[in-house]
Amino acid sequence: MPTQSQSPGGVVRRRSHLWMLLSAIGPGLIAAAAGNEAGGVLTYSQIGASHGYGMLWLLVLTTVSLVVAQEMGTRMGLVTGKGLADLIREQFGVRVAVFAMVILLIANLFTTLSEFAGIAASLELLIPVPGIRYVAVPLLGILLWLLVLRGSYRRVEKIFLALCAVYLVYVVAAVMAKPDWGLVTRSILTVHIPHGDQQYVSHAIALIGTTIAPWMQFYVQSTVRDKGLTKEHYVYEKWDVFIGSIASNAISFFIVVACAATLWVAGNRNITSVRDAAEALKPVASSSSYVLFAIGLFNASAVGAVIVPLSTAYAVTEAIGSESGLGRKIREAPLFIGVFTTLIVFAVVVTLLVPENRLLGVITGAQILNGLLLPTILVLMLLLINRRSVMGDYVNKFGTNLVALITIAAVAILSIMSVIYTFI
Repeated sequence: MPTQSQSPGGVVRRRSHLWMLLSAIGPGLIAAAAGNEAGGVLTYSQIGASHGYGMLWLLVLTTVSLVVAQEMGTRMGLVTGKGLADLIREQFGVRVAVFAMVILLIANLFTTLSEFAGIAASLELLIPVPGIRYVAVPLLGILLWLLVLRGSYRRVEKIFLALCAVYLVYVVAAVMAKPDWGLVTRSILTVHIPHGDQQYVSHAIALIGTTIAPWMQFYVQSTVRDKGLTKEHYVYEKWDVFIGSIASNAISFFIVVACAATLWVAGNRNITSVRDAAEALKPVASSSSYVLFAIGLFNASAVGAVIVPLSTAYAVTEAIGSESGLGRKIREAPLFIGVFTTLIVFAVVVTLLVPENRLLGVITGAQILNGLLLPTILVLMLLLINRRSVMGDYVNKFGTNLVALITIAAVAILSIMSVIYTFI
Protein backbone atom coordinates (compact mmCIF):
# COMPACT_ATOMS: atom_id res chain seq x y z
CA MET A 1 0.00 0.00 0.00
CA PRO A 2 1.55 3.37 -0.94
CA THR A 3 1.60 5.98 1.78
CA GLN A 4 -0.43 9.15 1.36
CA SER A 5 2.67 11.17 0.47
CA GLN A 6 3.56 8.58 -2.18
CA SER A 7 0.07 8.23 -3.65
CA PRO A 8 -0.22 8.43 -7.43
CA GLY A 9 -2.43 11.51 -7.08
CA GLY A 10 0.22 13.28 -4.99
CA VAL A 11 2.95 12.44 -7.51
CA VAL A 12 0.80 13.73 -10.37
CA ARG A 13 0.09 16.97 -8.49
CA ARG A 14 3.79 17.49 -7.77
CA ARG A 15 4.66 16.82 -11.41
CA SER A 16 1.91 19.22 -12.48
CA HIS A 17 3.27 21.98 -10.22
CA LEU A 18 6.82 21.34 -11.47
CA TRP A 19 5.67 21.46 -15.08
CA MET A 20 3.78 24.72 -14.47
CA LEU A 21 6.87 26.24 -12.84
CA LEU A 22 9.15 25.16 -15.70
CA SER A 23 6.68 26.45 -18.30
CA ALA A 24 6.43 29.83 -16.52
CA ILE A 25 10.17 30.37 -16.07
CA GLY A 26 11.63 32.73 -18.64
CA PRO A 27 10.56 36.40 -18.56
CA GLY A 28 11.81 37.15 -15.03
CA LEU A 29 15.02 35.13 -15.32
CA ILE A 30 15.98 36.51 -18.74
CA ALA A 31 15.11 40.14 -17.89
CA ALA A 32 17.18 40.07 -14.69
CA ALA A 33 20.12 38.21 -16.29
CA ALA A 34 20.17 40.62 -19.22
CA GLY A 35 20.82 43.41 -16.71
CA ASN A 36 24.38 42.06 -16.55
CA GLU A 37 25.04 43.24 -20.11
CA ALA A 38 28.17 45.00 -21.37
CA GLY A 39 27.42 48.29 -19.63
CA GLY A 40 26.66 46.37 -16.46
CA VAL A 41 29.93 44.43 -16.66
CA LEU A 42 31.84 47.70 -17.11
CA THR A 43 29.97 49.33 -14.21
CA TYR A 44 30.58 46.42 -11.83
CA SER A 45 34.22 46.18 -12.95
CA GLN A 46 34.77 49.88 -12.29
CA ILE A 47 33.10 49.59 -8.88
CA GLY A 48 35.27 46.64 -7.87
CA ALA A 49 38.46 48.29 -9.14
CA SER A 50 37.69 51.75 -7.71
CA HIS A 51 36.02 50.93 -4.40
CA GLY A 52 37.01 47.35 -3.68
CA TYR A 53 34.29 45.60 -1.71
CA GLY A 54 32.90 48.93 -0.42
CA MET A 55 29.70 48.88 -2.51
CA LEU A 56 28.66 45.27 -1.92
CA TRP A 57 26.18 46.37 0.74
CA LEU A 58 24.39 48.54 -1.83
CA LEU A 59 24.30 45.67 -4.33
CA VAL A 60 22.62 43.45 -1.74
CA LEU A 61 19.99 46.12 -1.02
CA THR A 62 19.28 46.66 -4.71
CA THR A 63 18.56 42.94 -5.00
CA VAL A 64 15.50 43.45 -2.81
CA SER A 65 14.43 46.43 -4.93
CA LEU A 66 14.98 44.42 -8.13
CA VAL A 67 12.77 41.58 -6.87
CA VAL A 68 10.01 44.05 -5.98
CA ALA A 69 10.21 45.99 -9.28
CA GLN A 70 10.24 42.85 -11.44
CA GLU A 71 7.42 41.24 -9.43
CA MET A 72 5.25 44.34 -9.89
CA GLY A 73 5.83 44.35 -13.65
CA THR A 74 5.18 40.63 -13.92
CA ARG A 75 1.97 40.89 -11.86
CA MET A 76 0.65 43.75 -14.02
CA GLY A 77 1.36 41.74 -17.16
CA LEU A 78 -0.36 38.62 -15.80
CA VAL A 79 -3.46 40.44 -14.54
CA THR A 80 -4.01 42.91 -17.40
CA GLY A 81 -2.52 41.02 -20.34
CA LYS A 82 -0.90 44.30 -21.42
CA GLY A 83 2.59 45.76 -21.55
CA LEU A 84 3.76 48.59 -19.28
CA ALA A 85 3.78 51.22 -22.04
CA ASP A 86 0.26 50.09 -23.00
CA LEU A 87 -0.99 50.76 -19.47
CA ILE A 88 0.85 54.10 -19.19
CA ARG A 89 -0.82 55.29 -22.42
CA GLU A 90 -4.28 54.09 -21.38
CA GLN A 91 -4.15 55.43 -17.81
CA PHE A 92 -2.05 58.61 -18.13
CA GLY A 93 -2.48 59.61 -21.78
CA VAL A 94 -0.36 59.61 -24.91
CA ARG A 95 1.75 62.63 -23.86
CA VAL A 96 3.06 60.98 -20.70
CA ALA A 97 3.68 57.74 -22.59
CA VAL A 98 5.57 59.48 -25.41
CA PHE A 99 7.65 61.52 -22.92
CA ALA A 100 8.72 58.36 -21.09
CA MET A 101 9.42 56.57 -24.38
CA VAL A 102 11.60 59.37 -25.77
CA ILE A 103 13.86 59.28 -22.70
CA LEU A 104 13.90 55.47 -22.77
CA LEU A 105 14.74 55.46 -26.48
CA ILE A 106 17.71 57.81 -25.98
CA ALA A 107 19.06 55.75 -23.07
CA ASN A 108 18.57 52.47 -24.93
CA LEU A 109 20.24 53.74 -28.11
CA PHE A 110 23.44 54.17 -26.15
CA THR A 111 22.87 51.04 -24.09
CA THR A 112 22.57 49.01 -27.31
CA LEU A 113 25.74 50.69 -28.53
CA SER A 114 27.51 49.52 -25.38
CA GLU A 115 26.41 45.93 -26.12
CA PHE A 116 28.03 45.92 -29.55
CA ALA A 117 31.11 47.67 -28.16
CA GLY A 118 31.25 44.80 -25.65
CA ILE A 119 30.92 42.24 -28.45
CA ALA A 120 33.79 43.89 -30.35
CA ALA A 121 36.02 44.13 -27.26
CA SER A 122 35.41 40.54 -26.19
CA LEU A 123 36.09 39.15 -29.66
CA GLU A 124 39.34 41.11 -29.90
CA LEU A 125 40.35 39.66 -26.53
CA LEU A 126 39.47 36.08 -27.49
CA ILE A 127 40.55 36.23 -31.15
CA PRO A 128 43.52 38.64 -31.43
CA VAL A 129 43.26 39.02 -35.20
CA PRO A 130 43.59 42.56 -36.62
CA GLY A 131 40.27 43.90 -37.88
CA ILE A 132 38.18 41.08 -36.38
CA ARG A 133 35.50 43.56 -35.28
CA TYR A 134 34.88 44.73 -38.86
CA VAL A 135 33.82 41.23 -39.87
CA ALA A 136 32.35 39.79 -36.69
CA VAL A 137 30.25 42.73 -35.46
CA PRO A 138 28.15 43.16 -38.67
CA LEU A 139 27.78 39.38 -38.97
CA LEU A 140 26.57 39.04 -35.39
CA GLY A 141 24.27 42.02 -35.88
CA ILE A 142 22.62 40.22 -38.82
CA LEU A 143 22.36 36.92 -36.93
CA LEU A 144 20.79 38.57 -33.88
CA TRP A 145 18.38 40.50 -36.11
CA LEU A 146 17.33 37.27 -37.87
CA LEU A 147 16.87 35.54 -34.51
CA VAL A 148 14.15 38.02 -33.57
CA LEU A 149 12.69 38.44 -37.05
CA ARG A 150 12.37 34.70 -37.76
CA GLY A 151 11.96 33.23 -34.28
CA SER A 152 8.84 32.69 -32.19
CA TYR A 153 8.83 33.80 -28.56
CA ARG A 154 9.24 30.22 -27.29
CA ARG A 155 12.24 29.55 -29.53
CA VAL A 156 13.99 32.82 -28.63
CA GLU A 157 13.32 32.23 -24.93
CA LYS A 158 14.95 28.78 -25.01
CA ILE A 159 18.09 30.23 -26.59
CA PHE A 160 18.39 32.96 -23.97
CA LEU A 161 17.72 30.59 -21.09
CA ALA A 162 20.65 28.49 -22.34
CA LEU A 163 22.87 31.58 -22.59
CA CYS A 164 22.01 32.52 -18.99
CA ALA A 165 24.04 29.50 -17.82
CA VAL A 166 27.22 30.97 -19.38
CA TYR A 167 27.17 33.79 -16.78
CA LEU A 168 28.56 31.23 -14.31
CA VAL A 169 32.04 31.88 -15.73
CA TYR A 170 32.15 35.02 -13.57
CA VAL A 171 31.67 32.91 -10.46
CA VAL A 172 34.66 30.77 -11.44
CA ALA A 173 36.75 33.88 -12.24
CA ALA A 174 35.96 35.38 -8.81
CA VAL A 175 36.86 32.18 -6.94
CA MET A 176 40.13 31.90 -8.89
CA ALA A 177 40.96 35.48 -7.82
CA LYS A 178 41.16 34.24 -4.18
CA PRO A 179 39.39 37.16 -2.46
CA ASP A 180 39.47 37.80 1.28
CA TRP A 181 36.06 36.27 2.06
CA GLY A 182 36.12 37.64 5.60
CA LEU A 183 36.48 41.18 4.26
CA VAL A 184 33.79 40.45 1.67
CA THR A 185 31.38 39.39 4.41
CA ARG A 186 32.13 42.45 6.55
CA SER A 187 31.65 44.72 3.53
CA ILE A 188 28.22 43.25 2.86
CA LEU A 189 27.16 43.98 6.44
CA THR A 190 28.72 47.46 6.68
CA VAL A 191 27.20 50.57 5.12
CA HIS A 192 30.07 52.69 3.84
CA ILE A 193 29.43 56.07 2.15
CA PRO A 194 32.55 58.26 1.71
CA HIS A 195 31.81 61.94 2.35
CA GLY A 196 32.06 64.23 -0.67
CA ASP A 197 33.11 61.49 -3.13
CA GLN A 198 31.47 62.37 -6.46
CA GLN A 199 32.77 59.22 -8.14
CA TYR A 200 31.15 57.09 -5.44
CA VAL A 201 27.80 58.82 -5.98
CA SER A 202 28.03 58.46 -9.78
CA HIS A 203 28.95 54.79 -9.44
CA ALA A 204 26.07 54.26 -6.99
CA ILE A 205 23.59 55.74 -9.49
CA ALA A 206 25.10 53.65 -12.30
CA LEU A 207 24.92 50.51 -10.12
CA ILE A 208 21.22 51.05 -9.39
CA GLY A 209 20.56 52.08 -13.01
CA THR A 210 22.11 48.92 -14.43
CA THR A 211 20.77 46.57 -11.74
CA ILE A 212 17.18 47.85 -12.02
CA ALA A 213 17.29 49.23 -15.55
CA PRO A 214 14.07 50.88 -16.81
CA TRP A 215 14.08 48.76 -19.97
CA MET A 216 13.91 45.61 -17.82
CA GLN A 217 10.51 46.66 -16.48
CA PHE A 218 9.12 47.09 -20.00
CA TYR A 219 10.66 43.82 -21.20
CA VAL A 220 9.41 41.56 -18.39
CA GLN A 221 5.81 42.81 -18.63
CA SER A 222 5.67 42.61 -22.42
CA THR A 223 7.15 39.11 -22.57
CA VAL A 224 4.71 37.84 -19.93
CA ARG A 225 1.97 38.99 -22.28
CA ASP A 226 3.78 37.65 -25.36
CA LYS A 227 4.18 34.25 -23.69
CA GLY A 228 0.45 34.09 -23.06
CA LEU A 229 0.70 33.78 -19.27
CA THR A 230 -2.26 34.78 -17.07
CA LYS A 231 -2.89 35.39 -13.38
CA GLU A 232 -3.32 31.63 -12.93
CA HIS A 233 0.47 31.44 -13.40
CA TYR A 234 1.15 34.10 -10.75
CA VAL A 235 2.57 31.78 -8.07
CA TYR A 236 4.98 30.20 -10.55
CA GLU A 237 5.97 33.49 -12.17
CA LYS A 238 6.83 34.88 -8.72
CA TRP A 239 9.42 32.13 -8.41
CA ASP A 240 10.72 33.01 -11.88
CA VAL A 241 11.25 36.61 -10.76
CA PHE A 242 12.75 35.62 -7.41
CA ILE A 243 15.19 33.08 -8.88
CA GLY A 244 16.14 35.39 -11.75
CA SER A 245 16.79 38.44 -9.55
CA ILE A 246 18.86 36.53 -6.98
CA ALA A 247 20.88 34.72 -9.66
CA SER A 248 21.47 37.92 -11.66
CA ASN A 249 22.74 39.94 -8.71
CA ALA A 250 24.84 37.00 -7.53
CA ILE A 251 26.67 37.22 -10.88
CA SER A 252 27.05 41.01 -10.42
CA PHE A 253 28.41 40.31 -6.94
CA PHE A 254 31.09 37.98 -8.32
CA ILE A 255 32.12 40.47 -11.02
CA VAL A 256 32.71 43.10 -8.31
CA VAL A 257 34.56 40.59 -6.12
CA ALA A 258 36.77 39.42 -9.02
CA CYS A 259 37.89 42.97 -9.83
CA ALA A 260 38.21 44.01 -6.18
CA ALA A 261 40.37 40.98 -5.32
CA THR A 262 42.71 41.67 -8.22
CA LEU A 263 42.64 45.21 -9.62
CA TRP A 264 41.75 47.10 -6.42
CA VAL A 265 44.20 45.10 -4.31
CA ALA A 266 46.96 45.68 -6.89
CA GLY A 267 46.20 49.42 -7.05
CA ASN A 268 45.13 49.19 -10.72
CA ARG A 269 42.01 51.32 -10.38
CA ASN A 270 41.96 53.19 -13.69
CA ILE A 271 39.45 51.03 -15.57
CA THR A 272 38.17 52.94 -18.59
CA SER A 273 36.81 50.04 -20.65
CA VAL A 274 35.82 46.41 -20.38
CA ARG A 275 39.04 45.60 -22.25
CA ASP A 276 41.02 47.28 -19.47
CA ALA A 277 39.24 45.15 -16.88
CA ALA A 278 39.95 41.89 -18.71
CA GLU A 279 43.57 42.70 -19.65
CA ALA A 280 44.38 43.99 -16.16
CA LEU A 281 43.46 40.57 -14.78
CA LYS A 282 46.38 38.93 -16.62
CA PRO A 283 49.28 40.04 -14.40
CA VAL A 284 47.40 40.01 -11.09
CA ALA A 285 45.20 36.93 -11.54
CA SER A 286 45.73 34.37 -14.29
CA SER A 287 45.29 33.84 -18.00
CA SER A 288 42.31 31.61 -17.19
CA SER A 289 40.55 34.46 -15.37
CA TYR A 290 41.25 36.70 -18.36
CA VAL A 291 39.69 34.20 -20.79
CA LEU A 292 36.68 33.56 -18.53
CA PHE A 293 36.08 37.28 -18.16
CA ALA A 294 36.20 37.73 -21.96
CA ILE A 295 33.81 34.80 -22.54
CA GLY A 296 31.42 36.21 -19.96
CA LEU A 297 31.62 39.63 -21.61
CA PHE A 298 30.81 38.22 -25.05
CA ASN A 299 27.83 36.27 -23.71
CA ALA A 300 26.51 39.25 -21.72
CA SER A 301 26.92 41.60 -24.69
CA ALA A 302 25.18 39.23 -27.12
CA VAL A 303 22.20 38.76 -24.77
CA GLY A 304 21.93 42.51 -24.14
CA ALA A 305 22.29 43.30 -27.85
CA VAL A 306 18.94 41.57 -28.42
CA ILE A 307 17.05 42.19 -25.18
CA VAL A 308 17.64 45.96 -24.93
CA PRO A 309 16.45 46.87 -28.47
CA LEU A 310 13.67 44.31 -28.14
CA SER A 311 12.40 45.93 -24.94
CA THR A 312 12.61 49.32 -26.66
CA ALA A 313 10.57 48.07 -29.62
CA TYR A 314 7.93 46.72 -27.24
CA ALA A 315 7.75 49.99 -25.29
CA VAL A 316 7.62 52.36 -28.27
CA THR A 317 4.94 50.42 -30.16
CA GLU A 318 2.80 49.90 -27.05
CA ALA A 319 3.01 53.61 -26.22
CA ILE A 320 1.22 54.53 -29.44
CA GLY A 321 -0.98 51.43 -29.67
CA SER A 322 0.84 49.78 -32.57
CA GLU A 323 1.17 46.03 -33.19
CA SER A 324 4.09 44.26 -31.48
CA GLY A 325 5.39 40.79 -30.67
CA LEU A 326 7.98 38.20 -31.64
CA GLY A 327 7.34 36.05 -34.69
CA ARG A 328 5.46 38.82 -36.51
CA LYS A 329 6.18 39.56 -40.16
CA ILE A 330 7.29 43.04 -41.21
CA ARG A 331 3.89 43.86 -42.75
CA GLU A 332 2.18 42.76 -39.49
CA ALA A 333 4.31 44.85 -37.11
CA PRO A 334 6.33 47.33 -39.20
CA LEU A 335 7.05 49.81 -36.38
CA PHE A 336 8.04 47.06 -33.92
CA ILE A 337 10.55 45.56 -36.34
CA GLY A 338 11.60 49.02 -37.54
CA VAL A 339 12.55 50.23 -34.04
CA PHE A 340 14.42 46.99 -33.33
CA THR A 341 16.27 47.19 -36.66
CA THR A 342 17.16 50.87 -36.21
CA LEU A 343 18.81 50.27 -32.84
CA ILE A 344 20.81 47.30 -34.18
CA VAL A 345 22.01 49.19 -37.28
CA PHE A 346 22.87 52.32 -35.26
CA ALA A 347 24.90 50.31 -32.75
CA VAL A 348 26.78 48.29 -35.39
CA VAL A 349 27.71 51.36 -37.47
CA VAL A 350 28.86 53.49 -34.52
CA THR A 351 30.85 50.58 -33.03
CA LEU A 352 32.77 50.23 -36.31
CA LEU A 353 33.38 53.97 -36.79
CA VAL A 354 34.13 55.26 -33.28
CA PRO A 355 37.33 54.31 -31.36
CA GLU A 356 36.66 52.24 -28.25
CA ASN A 357 38.14 54.82 -25.87
CA ARG A 358 35.61 57.37 -27.16
CA LEU A 359 32.72 55.07 -26.25
CA LEU A 360 33.43 55.03 -22.50
CA GLY A 361 31.57 58.24 -21.72
CA VAL A 362 28.59 57.12 -23.80
CA ILE A 363 28.42 53.71 -22.09
CA THR A 364 28.78 55.10 -18.57
CA GLY A 365 26.39 57.95 -19.39
CA ALA A 366 23.75 55.46 -20.55
CA GLN A 367 23.91 53.67 -17.18
CA ILE A 368 23.59 56.98 -15.30
CA LEU A 369 20.71 58.07 -17.56
CA ASN A 370 18.99 54.78 -16.76
CA GLY A 371 19.45 55.56 -13.07
CA LEU A 372 17.93 59.02 -13.51
CA LEU A 373 14.99 57.66 -15.53
CA LEU A 374 14.26 54.87 -13.05
CA PRO A 375 12.34 56.96 -10.45
CA THR A 376 9.91 58.19 -13.12
CA ILE A 377 9.20 54.67 -14.37
CA LEU A 378 8.82 53.28 -10.84
CA VAL A 379 6.42 56.08 -9.87
CA LEU A 380 4.24 55.31 -12.90
CA MET A 381 4.36 51.59 -12.08
CA LEU A 382 3.44 52.29 -8.45
CA LEU A 383 0.46 54.43 -9.45
CA LEU A 384 -0.75 51.80 -11.90
CA ILE A 385 -0.40 48.78 -9.64
CA ASN A 386 -2.32 50.47 -6.81
CA ARG A 387 -5.36 51.21 -9.00
CA ARG A 388 -8.10 48.70 -8.32
CA SER A 389 -9.69 49.63 -11.64
CA VAL A 390 -6.57 48.17 -13.29
CA MET A 391 -5.48 45.41 -10.88
CA GLY A 392 -8.61 44.43 -8.96
CA ASP A 393 -7.59 42.37 -5.91
CA TYR A 394 -3.96 42.20 -7.13
CA VAL A 395 -3.02 45.70 -5.97
CA ASN A 396 0.18 46.19 -3.95
CA LYS A 397 0.46 45.38 -0.29
CA PHE A 398 2.02 47.79 2.21
CA GLY A 399 5.46 46.11 2.26
CA THR A 400 5.83 46.17 -1.52
CA ASN A 401 4.84 49.86 -1.66
CA LEU A 402 7.33 50.66 1.10
CA VAL A 403 10.28 49.01 -0.68
CA ALA A 404 9.32 50.70 -3.97
CA LEU A 405 9.06 54.12 -2.31
CA ILE A 406 12.43 53.69 -0.55
CA THR A 407 14.03 52.75 -3.89
CA ILE A 408 12.50 55.79 -5.61
CA ALA A 409 13.63 58.10 -2.79
CA ALA A 410 17.18 56.66 -2.74
CA VAL A 411 17.67 57.07 -6.50
CA ALA A 412 16.17 60.58 -6.44
CA ILE A 413 18.50 61.66 -3.61
CA LEU A 414 21.54 60.20 -5.36
CA SER A 415 20.54 61.94 -8.60
CA ILE A 416 20.23 65.32 -6.84
CA MET A 417 23.62 64.78 -5.16
CA SER A 418 25.19 63.94 -8.51
CA VAL A 419 23.85 67.17 -10.08
CA ILE A 420 25.09 69.24 -7.14
CA TYR A 421 28.55 67.66 -7.26
CA THR A 422 28.71 68.24 -11.02
CA PHE A 423 27.99 71.99 -10.65
CA ILE A 424 30.36 72.34 -7.68
